[in-house]
Amino acid sequence: MTAFTHVLTNLREQSPLVHCMTNTVVPEITANVLLAIGAAPAMIDLPEEAEIFAGIASALLLNVGNGSSEQHQGMRVAAPAAKAAGRPWVLDPVAVGALPVRTALARELLAHSPAAIRGNASEILGLAGASAGGRGVDSTDEVDAVIDVARELATTHGTVVGVSGPVDVIVSADRTARVTGGDPLMTLVIGTGCALGATVAACLAAAGDEDPHTAVVAAHALFGAAGILAAEQTQAPGSYRVAWLDALHTLTPDEVAGLVKVDEG
Repeated sequence: MTAFTHVLTNLREQSPLVHCMTNTVVPEITANVLLAIGAAPAMIDLPEEAEIFAGIASALLLNVGNGSSEQHQGMRVAAPAAKAAGRPWVLDPVAVGALPVRTALARELLAHSPAAIRGNASEILGLAGASAGGRGVDSTDEVDAVIDVARELATTHGTVVGVSGPVDVIVSADRTARVTGGDPLMTLVIGTGCALGATVAACLAAAGDEDPHTAVVAAHALFGAAGILAAEQTQAPGSYRVAWLDALHTLTPDEVAGLVKVDEG
């Protein structure tokens, strides 16, 4: 059993509770994905409640895309609350770099040491101040162009950076992994990237005090394997969404390892 399959096994056995403060476009698919992979979702945005729940949940996701001022304030108190309680939290910098309010918020949240950051290449560059971001939520940069910036973020903030693309790259201070999987149809289904952020949080919780780098690899591998399996069944986005969600639920850890290619360097 490889290291990342161990994380996926723990995920099914532990059913971590993931507190998702996410954007208004994706709560349903995010909750459905968490249920499919064996985790439990909760969406709590009120600042007075978010601060409390961040310390109760197994992990926290902060997705800065298309949120309200109230939700942003909730994020500002949830991140330090999760940190104080020893709960891993994930920053998803949706369209950061291109839009000023969410960019400032994401950079402010970095001070609270996320366990992982998950985004596309343009979002990671925008978060680091190395570019003006992509075309909305779509990346206009190649994954390989962001590896050095991702390494600097990982080293400075003690985090793991997952960069999504045709081949996903996971970067920590001294490790790099490439995960080959998925299918281009995933880009035609709303919320797949945002749901990946929640899955990263669930895998971090399942890994406990073990290696967070491997936990982030596990989340990307699971998504990539489900993407491959779904594409074998359909070639249209509506049915692909259903097949992909079903695959997330039915795939075993060993089947995930058999479908994706993971190169550590």
